Amino acid sequence: MEPLLDPAAPDFGADPWPAYARLRAMPGLPYWAAFDGYLASRMEDVRAIALDRRMVRSAAAFLPPDDVRRLQVAGNFHDMPFHERYVQTSMLELDGPDHDRLRRAVFPFFTKTRLESLRGFVADWVARELAPLIGAGPVDFIESLAAHLPGQVIGHLIGTDPALAPQMTAWSEDVVSYFDIDRSAAKKARAEEATRLFAELLEELYAARRAAPRDDLMSALIGAETAGLLTHDELIATVMQILHAGHGSTIDVIGSGLNALIGHPDQMAALRAEPALMPQAVQEMFRHSAPLPFFHRYASVDLTICGQDWPKGTKFGLLYASANRDPAAFADPDRLNIRRRPNMHLAFGAGAHVCLGNNLARLNMEVLFSALLSRTRAIEAAGPVLWKTGLQAHGPRSLPLTLIA
Repeated sequence: MEPLLDPAAPDFGADPWPAYARLRAMPGLPYWAAFDGYLASRMEDVRAIALDRRMVRSAAAFLPPDDVRRLQVAGNFHDMPFHERYVQTSMLELDGPDHDRLRRAVFPFFTKTRLESLRGFVADWVARELAPLIGAGPVDFIESLAAHLPGQVIGHLIGTDPALAPQMTAWSEDVVSYFDIDRSAAKKARAEEATRLFAELLEELYAARRAAPRDDLMSALIGAETAGLLTHDELIATVMQILHAGHGSTIDVIGSGLNALIGHPDQMAALRAEPALMPQAVQEMFRHSAPLPFFHRYASVDLTICGQDWPKGTKFGLLYASANRDPAAFADPDRLNIRRRPNMHLAFGAGAHVCLGNNLARLNMEVLFSALLSRTRAIEAAGPVLWKTGLQAHGPRSLPLTLIA
């Protein structure tokens, strides 16, 4: 019997879409034993759950501490002092007033207007790093460029040393990968060690900015801490989460977006001919291959949603990537269409936990793809694409390309 969903299968990362289509064709919300919860794969169902404030990210919103601890142990999220202190209590894992309070503290740094000030920094970095790749023969675009851009930009925003960006990207991968279904002892050890090292780094930056503030996010949050808007642990956890979120997902969508353009040469040609389409094209890349395919929610009360009654504590898996390919929501959903309008995708989530960094991710993409298409005559595949597996992330590990001047 074919499993309901098998994210560890070798071909799932490269082509999860048939599995998602099978889920969308099933009635109701099917139960997935490996997750111990119910899967929402259609746009209508995913949106309904994501937008309902009775649906929460953390069981701590409705369960007593002893029950929360039992869930933590059952999920193998225990015996991880640093991970429990900074990752499991971050803004992403909070709900209600505490989540809203932390989000307000950092939101001014993530408005579209504020982030526009970074466009020149991003453009200069891209120009410098892209130049030696053009005409150089086959390159792995992920390793050579995509893996470095988001870390440089988010580090610049926060105030970290640019030389540390590759190390922080690796730490982020170790932390984020532990949220997938496979939580091996080795993954657990890597996630805990990466969190410890992140905390040490951020404490050093905190001390430096207290002594000499700058126009960066760490300095701003120190001001918010002094004003009593967040605790010290909340400050470290918030900056750490922003670093995690600002690395991997943007790397993934850069890779999957460029791969999609190569697979749709008519769309690449149209974008070369009409550069003003770039913002729409970037939105479509996010829809076509959502870099964060899966998140969970709990029902905090007994409720009726998606046509069924559910008891308090029911866990739901929201398959954002599947919803973004739902033919009930998008015409010809498997095709990349850079002129698609409207394009109300869920790649950034929805509701209270909608992605804080969505404007920054789009800025990175717009600058990079504009430079790529304006400075090359052609972009060609130069070997097989190697894809990540699992449900927590979707994107290429390796993308061999030739950039032709």
